[in-house]
Amino acid sequence: MAETDALAKTTRINLLFDFYRPLLTEKQQMFMQLHFHEDYSLAEIAEQFAVSRQAVFEHIKRAEQMLEDYEDKLQLLRQHEERSRAVRECIERIRSVEMPDRARVLQLLHQIGGDPDGV
Repeated sequence: MAETDALAKTTRINLLFDFYRPLLTEKQQMFMQLHFHEDYSLAEIAEQFAVSRQAVFEHIKRAEQMLEDYEDKLQLLRQHEERSRAVRECIERIRSVEMPDRARVLQLLHQIGGDPDGV
């Protein structure tokens, strides 16, 4: 897998994990947290929990599949991304026109998920 593909996959898994974490088992949550957020290797996780590397791999793969299944059904990430794109477009358009409450409108758009650089 190319480095950019691996990075895109990791980013997607992290986003899905943010949305659906409570739906995973405690062990899946722990293994995903350690592997994807804290960058532990499978061997390091296996050693810490006194299980095989294969067991860790299987827990993580199953959790990844569950996250994708939840997204297929609930579409929370897709909706979030669509909302964020719409808010960013609104911010870009509003910045290009003069209006009396422009600063307040930009602040409100930022609050609902817009420009990460602020107003």
